Formats: sequence, C-alpha cells, structure tokens
Amino acid sequence: MDTQNTSVRPHAQSRNGGKNHPSRSARTKRHPGGVTHDNTRHTARFTVIGNHLAQHPDLSLLAIGLACHIQSLPTGAPVGIKTLAARFPEGPTRIAAALRELETHGYLRRIRERTPTGRLVTRTVSCNQPGRRDTASEPGEAPSPPARSPARSPARPLTRRAATAPQQEPPRRRALPAVPKPAYTSPDLLRAATDVLAGLRREDPRLLLSATDAEHLAPGVAAWLERDLTPTAVREALAGDLPLEPLIRPAAFLAHRLTAKLPPLPPFHASEQPPPVRHPLRNCDTCDHAHRGPDPHHCPGCLALRQPPPTPTTA
Repeated sequence: MDTQNTSVRPHAQSRNGGKNHPSRSARTKRHPGGVTHDNTRHTARFTVIGNHLAQHPDLSLLAIGLACHIQSLPTGAPVGIKTLAARFPEGPTRIAAALRELETHGYLRRIRERTPTGRLVTRTVSCNQPGRRDTASEPGEAPSPPARSPARSPARPLTRRAATAPQQEPPRRRALPAVPKPAYTSPDLLRAATDVLAGLRREDPRLLLSATDAEHLAPGVAAWLERDLTPTAVREALAGDLPLEPLIRPAAFLAHRLTAKLPPLPPFHASEQPPPVRHPLRNCDTCDHAHRGPDPHHCPGCLALRQPPPTPTTA
C-alpha cells in the first residue's frame, strides 16, 4: 500500500489567487505600496515639464522645483534672486546655488546686455529642453542640434558658439550708371519722363523696368524732353535699333543711351530770352545782409555806393 502508482494522473490543484493570476502577484511583489496616479486632463493654466527635468539625476530638489516655477512664468516676469527669495521660504543663498545648478545644466542662460542709455542689464533665458533649440536666441549664436536622448543622459551646459559655416551674402547689385540731369526739374516733366520709360516695354518686352530703375532714369529722360523732343521721339531713340542678344541689365543699357546720345540744347531765337541766372545766396562784406547778385562780395546797394558818381558833361 505504500508503493506509489506512477501511472495515475495527477490530482487537480485547488484554486489559488497567486497561481491563477501570476501577473497580478508579480506586480504586487514588484511595487508593494508604490505610488498611484489620479490624473485629470488639464485644459487651461498648465505647463509642460519634461521628465528630463522632473527626474534629473544630478539636480537638487530645490533646483528642479525652481526650474518648474520659472518655466511656468510669463515672458518678462522677474526671476532675480531677491524676487525668488521673497516668493519662497528658502533664503537667497540656497536660491542662488539652485540657479547656478540650472545654469550649469543648461536650463538657464544669463546674458549681459547694454541698454541704449549705456546701462548693463542681465537677461535670463529659460530653456525647457537644453540642447534642442531650433533657432538661435542670441545674435551670432547658431542653433543647437537636437539631443538624442535628453531623458536618459544629463544635459550638457550650453555655451555661446559661432556658426560652423559662414553665411554667404547674396551678391550686391552694381549701381546703375549716372544719367544726365535737367536744368530745371518740375513734377510734370518728371511725370512725362516716367510715362516714356513705362511705354518702352510696348516697343520691346526686354525693356521692362522696375519702379526703382524708372526713378533713376527719369531725370535723364527729362533732360531729353527739355531739349524740345517729343515723348514719342525719345521713346523711339531709346528703343530703336536694339541688339539681338539678350539684355542682361536693360536699365544700365538705357542709362548708357541717355548719356551717349544726349542731343544738344536748341539754340535760342532772337525773340526768345534766355532763362534768368539764379545766383547763390551770400552775405555782403559791407552791410552783412544776404543777397543774390553777380558780385560775390557786395550787394547791389553797397556796390552802387562804392562806385563814383558819373562826371557831368558839358555841351
């Protein structure tokens, strides 16, 4: 009777909570009395804090809490040591040490700037994720490349560095050649000159000009118009006999034609009077009054007094 029958099937085992639910028992053994979360979704007045800050292995609890407080503040809020010491029970010494921790690990940057009045001020920059700045926040500072795993490796302190490759400036546009200037400018004359330039593209599409080019060339066309040329004649002289090759800079080509082909001034007829000469304004050496006259030293009144009276003639 004491010999065990090995061919008999094993008896059914009684139910046991630990055996029937191994995963539950494993969780109970792994986290006995751990924290549980009762989370509610925030819809307003909240700040996103990364686990790389909240679970930072090297920062003190005061530095982590201070970084969370600073990241929740609006832009422009004061974050000086005296302001934070007045807000929290920790003293200025502990708060200053916590700020240095955050600055060492890249969560804060302090920049010294000079105001237009010459005063030096300190600007504090809060980084919610050091090493992952997409744009440069300081002049002359290059954007930092994204960090690979900021939650697992401690963040490195950020340093001011120049761009790795110098930015190539776009080639500067060469200035247009000078054009003739009219003797007397008027709004109507410049407006007529601008209309002539705007109509050149109807003669040849290659003579399409920008507003800046037309403003530069308008005085040259006005110098042609004051030489008794009609707008049609000026347009034909500028747009006629164009080269067959493409015009790289049509404005420079027209500036050359306005200067090289400038017609002479028309001769005055006997019935016409030349335009009056406008002398510059200067002070008289005798009476110190301002005057405009041909004599550079004396006004007409003082000049008449300096001349001897005419000698009377006898019949």
